[in-house]
This record gives sequence, C-alpha cells and structure tokens, in this order.
Amino acid sequence: MKGNEKLIDKLNYLLEGELTAINQYMLHAEMCEDWGYGKLSKNFKDRSITEMHHAERLMERILFLEGTPIVSKLDKMTIGSTVPEQVDNDHDLETKTIKDYNDAIKLASEVGDNATRDILKQILMDEDRHEDELEELQDQIDQMTLQIFLSTQV
Repeated sequence: MKGNEKLIDKLNYLLEGELTAINQYMLHAEMCEDWGYGKLSKNFKDRSITEMHHAERLMERILFLEGTPIVSKLDKMTIGSTVPEQVDNDHDLETKTIKDYNDAIKLASEVGDNATRDILKQILMDEDRHEDELEELQDQIDQMTLQIFLSTQV
C-alpha cells in the first residue's frame, strides 16, 4: 500500500528519535551498572528494550507504506554524567517524544491513515508511561535526597 510521503517522512523522524532513545537509555544503563546501581540499570535497560520494539513497529509500518526506513540517523544524545542528569535528560527526551507522537497522530488523521494513527497511539501510551516513571524517579531523588535514593538502587 503506497503511503503518504509526508507521513512516511514523519515516521522516519520518529524512528530517528526511537533509535536515539535506545542508545541513550542503554548507555545510561551501562553507566549505572558500572557504578553499582543494578536496579536503576535494569530500569534504563527495560526502557531501552521498549524503545527497540517501537523502532521495530515504525520500521514495519514504513515498509508496509512502501517507504524506506532510515536507520542511519540519530538525534543528538544527551548523556548524563550523574544519575540526576541522566534522569532529567531522559525525561526531556520523553517529553519531546510525546509531542512528536501527538503531531504524527494528528498528521495520520489528516491524511486518513487510521491504521498508522492507531499504531502511533499505542506507542504514545508507552511513552506517557516512560515520562511518568521518570517523573517518579525525579520525585524520589528530591524527596529522599540523592544519597538515600542511590542506596535503594544497589
């Protein structure tokens, strides 16, 4: 099925964001693992794996629409050198991603591609959950103090 070129371009833009998130989250996970924060590392790794599934769904949809998935482009990653920086950077990434998905859902509706819209809505629900999880981590750091928070992540 030949898809709308503007929508395919938007899907590739979302794919670029997902591929960036995979790498950013995985690096943050490995840094936390290296620092001995196993629970936090698992949290970041799980989020990275979810982003991999999103990238896969986007690639499948782009191919279905007879487009070419572009997997060679990444956005700028913002790697934190401390746990609070990592959580804040990841939160900022999710906030941007949510806006991007809402824009893409609107475009899919405008061009009459309801199947793509529904796929994007499903992914958006995961992104909303990611943002909420990161806000919980930010709140825990603020309420417990960093030292106590980190002691719970070993």
